[in-house]
Amino acid sequence: MTVQISVIIPTLNEATRIGAAIQSAVRNDADQVIVVDGGSTDQTMQIAQSLPACVVQAKQGRGHQLNAGVERASNEVILFLHADNVLSDGCLNQIRSELSSHSAAQIVGGGFRQRIEHDGSVFRLIEAGNAWRANRLGLYYGDQAIFVRRQVLEAIGGVPVLPLMEDVQLIRQVRRHGHLVMLPGPVHISSRRWQQHGIVRQTLRNWATLAAYFAGVPPRQLAKFYPAHAGSRPSRDTAHK
Repeated sequence: MTVQISVIIPTLNEATRIGAAIQSAVRNDADQVIVVDGGSTDQTMQIAQSLPACVVQAKQGRGHQLNAGVERASNEVILFLHADNVLSDGCLNQIRSELSSHSAAQIVGGGFRQRIEHDGSVFRLIEAGNAWRANRLGLYYGDQAIFVRRQVLEAIGGVPVLPLMEDVQLIRQVRRHGHLVMLPGPVHISSRRWQQHGIVRQTLRNWATLAAYFAGVPPRQLAKFYPAHAGSRPSRDTAHK
């Protein structure tokens, strides 16, 4: 039986990006696309409603929104896609192939390699560093289009509701149930935050935040260092590596 996939996209004022994200999921033959809006004041919802997607509203905050999407999802695999990310053609078939050839006890989820929307060579180094982090440390970030078997997601009680680092906490809980796999993808991600804040400054801040999180600093305190951004809460989003 073909593995069926629900793609969940949390949004907050992503009118300039949401169309491309939805269309990439549709081109990949997603079995279900769910957009969960956290209170956009631009045209995000109108654009989403004009495309092949189920559009729902939820309490603002990425954890709240992703869990609301999971409640609406009807398929065995859940993929979380940031609103400013785009899936390359074939991404979902990579998941279908990998999961259909491995049992739930073998592979429980994973993510994709990235392609940052910028030609600068430094971004290729960032991509390589992110791939190393996922492969060697087992830490996938939200802009790697994390996917999880639904039964595992239910076993851990859903997506953690945190003001920051919910993606890291999610993947830490998921990997306790089995192995993760990084697929070639790639998923295309925006370079906007690196360009806004500077490559070195942004990268150092992101690694420092990750280190602080593992050292026990509460996510609520860490969130103060990040402005509100796509996905509806203070976020590292597409520039946290």
